[in-house]
Amino acid sequence: MSKLSNIVVAGLCAMIAAPAALAQKDRYPDKPIRLIIPFAPGGGIDTIGRIMAQKLTEGFGQSVVVDNRAGAGGKIGIETALTSAADGYTMLFISGGYCANAAIYKLPYDPIADVTPVAMIGESGYLIALNPGVPAKNTAELIALAKAKPRSLNYGTSGVGGLTHLATELFDLMAGTQMTHVPYKGSGPALTDLLGGQIQVSFAAIPVVLPHVKTNRLRALSVTTAKRVAAIPDIPTIAETLPGYETILWYGVLGPKGLNREILARWSKEVSATLTNPEMRERIAAEGFEIGKTDAGRLQEVMKRDIAKWSKVVQTANIRVAQ
Repeated sequence: MSKLSNIVVAGLCAMIAAPAALAQKDRYPDKPIRLIIPFAPGGGIDTIGRIMAQKLTEGFGQSVVVDNRAGAGGKIGIETALTSAADGYTMLFISGGYCANAAIYKLPYDPIADVTPVAMIGESGYLIALNPGVPAKNTAELIALAKAKPRSLNYGTSGVGGLTHLATELFDLMAGTQMTHVPYKGSGPALTDLLGGQIQVSFAAIPVVLPHVKTNRLRALSVTTAKRVAAIPDIPTIAETLPGYETILWYGVLGPKGLNREILARWSKEVSATLTNPEMRERIAAEGFEIGKTDAGRLQEVMKRDIAKWSKVVQTANIRVAQ
């Protein structure tokens, strides 16, 4: 075959392959999508993640299946997702705990460079919740009690090095208190023991503890955001007692490094459509979340900010974990 014939054949093959490749992209997704949540069922991230998965299933026309992979403050689930194929069929639903992990663990990946930021879902905070047996009616009384009886108050978290752990350590550092850390494999199990009185204090996600506050099974003291939360305006901020304190709880979606632009654009489209739906916005607002910028750029900006913040807390509090 002549050189010219080879060029013609190659050109024809490319022309045939191009529509096939485009068709393959257009078919995404053509099978169920796994959405990994790196914590146990029952926590705040699980609540919002399942709401999103339900709505995204409608948008994609394929099932978005939640896969809870708990352990090591979220580290196990995160690594499972980020080492998966970058084909859009394994995605990661994260919280600010992702940045806490980056601050405390020696990770086998770069938490910024080795991922694909997809979308920011919303921002909120934690609620300091007490078992009713604790004789503290507000944040100032909690601080006074903790100072009077160092290490007598046990606080539960979603795991060593997780965001609730670092948020409480930041509180201890700023308030000059010493509470005892009791780690769990997720905020759901911690909530069970808080209700049962095995632990006394928890910095917990608003949607998880609020129902129990309303039935007087838990006592709400304050929120970790800089401003009061619109859904619960009567509950003060920690900063009103402890100026400068702030911990933001946020949720977002990440993909493995190398996620192609077409898949990224499809996810951005579906997340945006979900969050602009009036019913969905109302539902998320009722959970204590505010929806601001949802683009990948906003998610990356927040990730960089929080990794720097929590790295300082880890260093100051001398927090160590088994690597």
